[in-house]
Amino acid sequence: MNCASYYFFNVISNETRWKIINSLYESDKFVTDICKDINEEQSKVSHNLKILLECNVVFSQRQGKYIKYSLNKKTIKPLIKILNDHMKNFCGGKCKRNVIEKK
Repeated sequence: MNCASYYFFNVISNETRWKIINSLYESDKFVTDICKDINEEQSKVSHNLKILLECNVVFSQRQGKYIKYSLNKKTIKPLIKILNDHMKNFCGGKCKRNVIEKK
């Protein structure tokens, strides 16, 4: 077993982190916007963003005194598309929702 890939999927499978990924799927956001989107406290969101940053699932860019977060468009967005396609074509209705639900 590849421990790195196991750790990676463990990181993104956390419910709060998955909500953050979903929030950032369509656009870059500040932490306060993510908090509103997923209805979580800023401390919890910030903690989970740190973990996502460590795995390069998300990136951050300082804009003045605030930090804007973005999803890794090179690898994470294509991975989500692959997961959605797999679920659509091979899960046979066992998976009720797409990985990323369109808003």
